[in-house]
Amino acid sequence: MATHRKISAVDHFIAELPAATKEIAVSLRELIFESSPELIEEFKWSMPNYSSNGLVCFIQVAKAHVSLGFHRGSELEAVDQAHLLQGEAKTMRHIRIKKLEEIQPQAIKYLIQQAISLNQ
Repeated sequence: MATHRKISAVDHFIAELPAATKEIAVSLRELIFESSPELIEEFKWSMPNYSSNGLVCFIQVAKAHVSLGFHRGSELEAVDQAHLLQGEAKTMRHIRIKKLEEIQPQAIKYLIQQAISLNQ
């Protein structure tokens, strides 16, 4: 899929992950690219970040889960019909995924697209 948009730093980051979290990170990365042709992949703050006219989202990996974070997530709460967003930070929110089956592609793509529109 969006191979030309992938950068080697993120390829290496994902390659080093344990199998359980690697599968989730790969799926989220694909969903991010499917959400918009505008998103640019970067490796910042030791994790994959995606931007379009500003920061949009990031993939953060922990031992037992992977989070898809939104830099302006607090502004997305009103459009989060699936109630996926978590967190209490001033601006950031995240979706915590422990199993591949928990990923809701349509709801996640919608949130990513809404996050992009915040930067327009």
